Amino acid sequence: MKTTVDVTGNGSSGDENHPLEDNLENTKPRKRFISRRSFLSKTIASGAGTVGAGLLSSVRAEDAGSSLSPGDAALLRFPAALEILEADFWIQYNELGGIHDAEVPSGRGNPAYIDALEVIEDEMRAYIHDNTDDEITHHQFLNAYLFSRGARRANLDPFRTLMGSTATGVNRALIGRRLTNLTQLTIDTSWWTRYRDDSHNPDLDPNFVFPQAVPTLARNQHTAIPRTDADTADSNFLQAIANTAAFHFPTIEQGGNSLYPALAQRATDAEVLRILMSIGPTETMHFQTWSDVAGNAPPLTAVDPVTGVSVTFPDLEVEDELLDKALIMPEPCPFLSRSLPIVSVIRPTKTQGAAMAALRFLRNMGLFIGQSNAFFAYMTQLAQEADAATRGI
Repeated sequence: MKTTVDVTGNGSSGDENHPLEDNLENTKPRKRFISRRSFLSKTIASGAGTVGAGLLSSVRAEDAGSSLSPGDAALLRFPAALEILEADFWIQYNELGGIHDAEVPSGRGNPAYIDALEVIEDEMRAYIHDNTDDEITHHQFLNAYLFSRGARRANLDPFRTLMGSTATGVNRALIGRRLTNLTQLTIDTSWWTRYRDDSHNPDLDPNFVFPQAVPTLARNQHTAIPRTDADTADSNFLQAIANTAAFHFPTIEQGGNSLYPALAQRATDAEVLRILMSIGPTETMHFQTWSDVAGNAPPLTAVDPVTGVSVTFPDLEVEDELLDKALIMPEPCPFLSRSLPIVSVIRPTKTQGAAMAALRFLRNMGLFIGQSNAFFAYMTQLAQEADAATRGI
């Protein structure tokens, strides 16, 4: 079992809303202790309405005494915030479809949803659990490291206001206290063909349109979890919900797969570079695992009984190099220049505007439907700070 120290108030314990400073006794700043209680009391502790304005007025100036440059701190603070968001929705998935133990204890499981997920992959519960655990440790580590270097951490507690599922299996204490929305997703599955295309790279071909693996997921809004127990009544629709989750998993992870190397190119501090280069490959491992699993989603068509939206999952066991589910290794593609040979690489990894692009991608997905303007202002500021970071002494 992993031993972790929750320095964010966003961990996986029974109460995920502890104040940010409550669990810091085991994490000491490596230079000198810099109290942030006054900062927190004036911004984060005052609620979502004030947090946006408070952080926007102060986040640009790094705390006096920090041993990190403002740019290097920003390069860690933005991923820390994204990892908090990622942990939030993975915890929701784990509550309904994962394994519940001391590492990820919340929730009790939804038997019908679990059965539908296991149609796709019989080890789905373990995969969901381990991915959840990984993302929790990512944001805990990043925030602990920022604190140890005297820099501000990411904190999203004031924005835990979304409803989430009320179906059997969820942690009842967290209903209405979610950061992310898994019930109104518009999922871009063009990554499927992007990684099978040997002629195009979004870094070199920003206007090229990669085909969707599941075109109907890219239109309208779809739920990836049962919203209520009523969603488990129709086995075909419930399987469509599980299939949606199966494609949402790699869609999310391919974003981190690209973001970490894109941000690492801007780091100045050697340790910050090491952190970004060490966490990034774990997102790649998640991505390849989930991209392999998604190909097993059974072909079907279903109509959402609540919204009337139809979704069709095609059979991806086909003799088409852009769609064949067996081709999970990244095909070589152009990189840096078309005058060079093609090579198997992560794509995209262009660093300019990478953080804002990641934030837009998540917002367009519908993951934040229902969030406040203050939330978007805070996340935008973190992304802009990360994109403004430059290498140098």
